[in-house]
Amino acid sequence: MRATALRLGFLAACALVPLIAQAAQIHAPAIKAPDKNAPMLLEADEVVYDSEAKTVSAVGHVEIVDEGRTLLADRVDYDQAKDQVTARGHVSITDARGNVAFADHVVLTDHLRDGALSGFGALIGKTGRLAARSAERVNGTTVIAHRTAYSPCKICNQPGQRTPLWQVKAERVVYDQTRHKVRFKSATIAVQGVPVVWLPSFSVSDPTVRYASGLLTPEVGNSTKIGYFTRLPVYVAISPSQDMTLAPMFSTSGGDVLEVEYRARWNDSGLWFQGSGAYNPDGGLAGTPGPQTYGHIFGSGRFKLSDNWRSGFDVQATSNNAYMRFYDISFLDRLVNDVFLEATPGRSRFAVTSYYFQGLRSTDITSRIPYVLPRLEFSYIPVQKIAGGSLRLDVNGVAIGRDNQRNDQRLTGELNWKKPFVLDNGQLWTLMTDARGDAYHFDNPRGTNRTSDSTLQRGTAYVALDWRWPFVAEGSRPGHSYILQPIAQLIAQPYGGNPAGLRIEDSQAFEFDDNNVFSFNQVPGYDLIESGPRANVGAMAEALFPGGKVEAQLGQTYRLKRDPLFAAFSGNSGTSSDLVGSFSVKFPHLDITDRWDVDRGNGTIRRHEVYVTGSYARSSLQFSYVNLPPQVTSLGLPSREEVNGQADLNVWRNWQVFVAAQRDLSNNQFLNTEYGLGYEDECLAISLAYRRKYTSDLILGVPPSTSVILRFSLKTGDNPIQPFSLFPRDVFALTHP
Repeated sequence: MRATALRLGFLAACALVPLIAQAAQIHAPAIKAPDKNAPMLLEADEVVYDSEAKTVSAVGHVEIVDEGRTLLADRVDYDQAKDQVTARGHVSITDARGNVAFADHVVLTDHLRDGALSGFGALIGKTGRLAARSAERVNGTTVIAHRTAYSPCKICNQPGQRTPLWQVKAERVVYDQTRHKVRFKSATIAVQGVPVVWLPSFSVSDPTVRYASGLLTPEVGNSTKIGYFTRLPVYVAISPSQDMTLAPMFSTSGGDVLEVEYRARWNDSGLWFQGSGAYNPDGGLAGTPGPQTYGHIFGSGRFKLSDNWRSGFDVQATSNNAYMRFYDISFLDRLVNDVFLEATPGRSRFAVTSYYFQGLRSTDITSRIPYVLPRLEFSYIPVQKIAGGSLRLDVNGVAIGRDNQRNDQRLTGELNWKKPFVLDNGQLWTLMTDARGDAYHFDNPRGTNRTSDSTLQRGTAYVALDWRWPFVAEGSRPGHSYILQPIAQLIAQPYGGNPAGLRIEDSQAFEFDDNNVFSFNQVPGYDLIESGPRANVGAMAEALFPGGKVEAQLGQTYRLKRDPLFAAFSGNSGTSSDLVGSFSVKFPHLDITDRWDVDRGNGTIRRHEVYVTGSYARSSLQFSYVNLPPQVTSLGLPSREEVNGQADLNVWRNWQVFVAAQRDLSNNQFLNTEYGLGYEDECLAISLAYRRKYTSDLILGVPPSTSVILRFSLKTGDNPIQPFSLFPRDVFALTHP
């Protein structure tokens, strides 16, 4: 009887841990009742059993340990007649995860379902604190605390620094264990001890809820385009595999915008949609006066049909070419929509895809933008060797249409075989043969003089030999090694292969650089092909160190005579090409890439690109420099020389300064700038940013703009999504543990 009674007393005390901890929004699992047959440790100065009064008491330095939980008190009494457990005097309970709760006096009744506490506090996790003057538990599922204060922030043990960064003080706290909700009534949020906002109802979900509905970090600011604005994102937890975010934005000059994002996952499939709608009574986009409505939708889906088959889609669409840029939703100028069916049996692949494009530039002509219905891709790679080498069969086809009736169809078949040879001295030789055939059909657009459609066929083949001889040297220190590898490729191919009348669809954007200098066909796409005997020569060097590496590459192409396919400005015309190369440094906190194109005639640098990414502690730096003369850029774009920089510097403790700028060096003007100051620690995040966009598109109605944006967030813990809820009732009551 004594052991049972003391166990009941311990159970009552341990019940205070979830009672206090859950009400304080801590990360602690639900605490189950100990097994009655499990061993328990009891220490006390005295144990008194009164058979007439039917009471059991543990008195003086009481310590009860069971299943990793510890109860300390001056006295614990169990009244069998009243079924009442009382713990008094310096009561503390420590659970298995180290959370500690304190109380002056605890009384529990009704089989531990109901009870009252007076003067308690709790140490929650590593930094959290909860204090309340009194509390009671009713119906076994609801905890009500009075005159409470709660903060998840670390409190310094230094005079004058004991005020938490932020805390919630409330007259009343109600914790509903069934709905996993903790609601603060008449709550005041204080930052650095200064009250900043009073809320009649303020709620959070308990730690058993991994995702909970509620208000996310709000955003306020001012922009020269839309005036003062406020954005209030709300997260909605629909189910363990579905959620939604609603983000209404209200502005003084740009109307109202509602953004919606939906996500769902199941098995190996998923959906994602992001869309918005806007109503602007002032209009203004594309010079159209009067009220206007706009909208956009982005999304994707992936669906697993079997072990080898899957399907999916991607969607990007907007009702107005300037809408997303005007409201800073997206700065894309080409939107891509597709739907596909794909199979990947073994090493082979089959895919059929259809595309639709939307151009958002003011110079785009819709009737000239193609759509693809469909594109066919098939690759067959047998596992077994064929004549001692690897065989690959590729079939590719496409049907391209336009509103102006310029429709093309192409079907390509390519057979490739290669066999490597490794000599005793380490030389690696690879023999490759390739044969390809194409068939085209061109629909004649309306308004042309031609009276019938046209067809075109071609065939080509080449034999190539790839030679590499890697030299490896071990460094004097462990983990240091160096590799030097000369490369030579010889390609024997007939001249020609690009007949007159061929419409070029997918080979427009050609750029000769270090990425394709060692390709047997350096032209992208299928429409244009290289021809004639040629050689690609160069070298690669690599230095390997513990935790990083340094790489360099040089390459150049030689021909017996120039290929008319390449224009003079391409860097690959004539009998020898430009010298292209790259240099890179890759370490955990530093990544540098330098790419260049050196003119073969005068040795000047025709193209230069530098990319730098670095980080140290809480600071980071990103920098890029791009110099593309007009003769190097593709698709008729103008020359480009730009520098981009972004720095996030930890200037002092938790304070950050961030700076970003994009400058057009060709025209000596800024394109975008952003400056800001931020503070972030484990409890609080706040930032103030100034953003200036100098670019404009007056045809679409997008002017230069200046914005000032304030973001403010109070952190509540480590849960992935654990927002505050400012609603007086459970507007979004759907939560899931």
